[in-house]
Amino acid sequence: MQYLISVIDHRTGSATAEEMAAIDAFNEQLMAGGHWVFAGGLSAPSDATVIDARGDGEPIFTDGPYLESKEHMAGFWVFEAPDLDVALKLAAAASKACNRRLEVRPFL
Repeated sequence: MQYLISVIDHRTGSATAEEMAAIDAFNEQLMAGGHWVFAGGLSAPSDATVIDARGDGEPIFTDGPYLESKEHMAGFWVFEAPDLDVALKLAAAASKACNRRLEVRPFL
């Protein structure tokens, strides 16, 4: 089963050199353990565009995030894990590596 692990932060591009080294080492462990699917950092919420193409009219494009908040999703991992317990254990190690709070959600 795959899980989305969202990195929660109130800043953008704020990782220190030590945190980046710890994240790189953690990613290598994920790959070696067969849990790696994909990961990436995200630009600032102000770079977002919200698109609403519901209905019959023309799509509406709005600059900025769909939700104003002090915190935002700053990056993510997608893990492959046999169950939620393994995903949570991996996410705890990811939280330690990146020094951020995380949210874990299984894909449907």
